[in-house]
Amino acid sequence: MMNCVIIEDQPPAQRILKKYIEDIGTLKLKATFTDAISALEYLRSNSVDLLFLDIHLPKMSGMDFLKTISNPPPVILTTAFADYALESYDFNVIDYLLKPFSFQRFVKGVSKIPTEAKRQEQSIVEKNIKPTQKELFIKSGHELIKIKLENVLYIKSDTDYTALFLHDKKYLSSESLRYWEEHLDKNQFARTHKSYVVNISKIEKLSGSQLHLNNKTVIPIGRVYKEGFMERIKWRL
Repeated sequence: MMNCVIIEDQPPAQRILKKYIEDIGTLKLKATFTDAISALEYLRSNSVDLLFLDIHLPKMSGMDFLKTISNPPPVILTTAFADYALESYDFNVIDYLLKPFSFQRFVKGVSKIPTEAKRQEQSIVEKNIKPTQKELFIKSGHELIKIKLENVLYIKSDTDYTALFLHDKKYLSSESLRYWEEHLDKNQFARTHKSYVVNISKIEKLSGSQLHLNNKTVIPIGRVYKEGFMERIKWRL
């Protein structure tokens, strides 16, 4: 049984979370707060296993609250706004639930909280992980060109070929977008649209269904790819 706390200023949202927590059976609600400052006082003398945190709160926002805590417990953000998703994963955020969310989506978020066994397994994987590929040769016309993957901003599909965009260059490749999606490091690149694979490290912000890259390019996020993309950046950032 995991002890949890709700930090949410809207009574309807509080009621939904309380009902979901009761129904799931593996959580025990220890306290509910309508502002982050009161929650901070509680956490100074009480340990919990999980926080359900709204972003838009009185007195102190949820993001400022996370910046204040030195070692926060796992956090599930509950919010009506998707704009903070990238920033949130700089912290110990397990999931990002967009209101209104179903009980099934709630359960999926809670199931992501790592157990001790999962933490040990992840530690073993990290110790034995192989170095990721840094460079590759792409076939462009009749040439083989070496490029550094860290310099790739995004890859775009265009009918019979794909285009790899760097800050100052563009290379055409005969490989399909599916090929790049399957062969590039999944911790570095993610499919965001039927026509785009993006270098996650080049993203500056997420706004609605658009990604803004550090060269001012705006990349769309397709509806069918959005959930998978959010999962991907959670583990990457």
